[in-house]
Amino acid sequence: MFPFRVMLFALVAASSFTPVCVLQFCTDGDGDCHRHDATASSSRPPNTFTSRWNASASNLDRFRVSCKKLIEAFPIDEGGGNYARSVKNCIFSKSTPTPLKGPLRLAAASKEVMEDILDLDVAVTRSDDFLLYASGGRLPPGSAPLAHRYGGHQFGYWAGQLGDGRAHSLGQYTNRKGEVWELQLKGSGKTPYSRSGDGRAVIRSSVREFLGSEAMHFLGVPTSRAASLIVSDEPVMRDQFYDGNVKTERGAVVLRLANSWFRIGSLEILSQSGEIDLLRKLLTFVIAEHFPSIHPDDPDKYLAFYSTVVNETAHLIARWTSVGFAHGFVPNTSDDEGRYAIGAQADAALFNLEKLATALGPVLPGKQQSEARDILKGYVDIYHKRTHRLFKAKLGLLGEEEDDGSLIAFLLKMMEETHSDFTMTFRQLSEVSFQQLLNRNFTQLWALEDLSSHNLFPDWLSMYRLRLLRQPNDGDLERQQRMKNENPRYVLRNWMAQSAISKAEKNDFSEVELLHHILSFPFITQEVAEKAGYAQRPPSWAKRLKVSCSS
Repeated sequence: MFPFRVMLFALVAASSFTPVCVLQFCTDGDGDCHRHDATASSSRPPNTFTSRWNASASNLDRFRVSCKKLIEAFPIDEGGGNYARSVKNCIFSKSTPTPLKGPLRLAAASKEVMEDILDLDVAVTRSDDFLLYASGGRLPPGSAPLAHRYGGHQFGYWAGQLGDGRAHSLGQYTNRKGEVWELQLKGSGKTPYSRSGDGRAVIRSSVREFLGSEAMHFLGVPTSRAASLIVSDEPVMRDQFYDGNVKTERGAVVLRLANSWFRIGSLEILSQSGEIDLLRKLLTFVIAEHFPSIHPDDPDKYLAFYSTVVNETAHLIARWTSVGFAHGFVPNTSDDEGRYAIGAQADAALFNLEKLATALGPVLPGKQQSEARDILKGYVDIYHKRTHRLFKAKLGLLGEEEDDGSLIAFLLKMMEETHSDFTMTFRQLSEVSFQQLLNRNFTQLWALEDLSSHNLFPDWLSMYRLRLLRQPNDGDLERQQRMKNENPRYVLRNWMAQSAISKAEKNDFSEVELLHHILSFPFITQEVAEKAGYAQRPPSWAKRLKVSCSS
């Protein structure tokens, strides 16, 4: 799996969306029938934690699915089965999910997604109907599930047809706020794009997806959302590290949502295959549905589309690097060259944008191709300017001074050389008073103690204190609160995910639920999280953890 496939749904998260195939919430008697918010909607105090599974379940009879718009917009592959094959001249293939073999268990569900996005009481997740709908065992009425055809590059090389090898799109739901979300099952069985795979996901990868997407949302990063995680006893064979050590694991399915699942690879496969009329049709559709600021009759509409994607990609990568995220949270063990390492995220995105420009080449006149190259040249500057603003906020800096960039770079270099923890270094800088900075009193502040071992730390600290003193009418409390709002205390670390996975594989989902709750309030100190050690040094056994592409 190409770990840096930038999805269009993330790039246009702030845009308004029009339904493609709508999962409608019907009223009684009706027979036919992107806004980011990092603040949790739950009214529960963050320092308390109680299980949410204590209400009676309701039914799902009012949901209906319509995918008419998509099916009418594009040629659909109706090859007649989920067997792996090369698919041409289409955007989607009809593909039916393969039900997980029972018994089925609910491992996790997002109260916010269920209630604020899907307009359902979270108690509905306790019903047998929900287990079936959320695992592929039953389709919403009128459903025509689809698997998306796309291509892409892996580790810098064209990999040809990829596609939804273990995912099925069910349709889209328009909620009471007018937001449109496309529902998709991940791990729901073979499709025409499964290649040699079995179409399944296992518990470890599904737990990471569920927690990871939700954690990113509450950190303020545009992302897909996870509604639920269903696990089964179905045996799934996996060679986790591709070393010949095949083990039996258990199948799982995540019900996830996004404003759109179109991506750069959706365009690449058509361009590479010479399906230019279909490429033009897909571009026109995507622009009309997801880029309302671009007029459909604008002769430069494809160029305007590319400019928007370049700009939003730069902002997206800057945002997630500002919270210490690497795509996949930890580097893939098969990435021997570090192509997707934490320091290479912006470069990998640039590579994607170069490939997007190539994919658009057949529909851009010569002059516009040249203009596209000029647009791409601006990516680095956009990224650096956005990153600069974000890291200034992380350090509590107001206004603009000439040496601010040097102050930030100086700190990051020391952190790298002392192996200081990214998250906790910034968080602990948010929590210390100016007097503590003056006295270098970092007792029990383990990340700052690590940083202070650098021989140039006193020099940096002096520069930082003087910079803060030049901010008029800015007291300690104001600065600390600003910084705490920018610097999370809790992020999904690999060891935390692994601890939850180990329990989940034994049908103990308590830590999955606990982590989901904690990560819904990442900027607020929580007693239960402190007791769990989520803001402490990682345990020694965490150094031995490895994560593969399939994880």
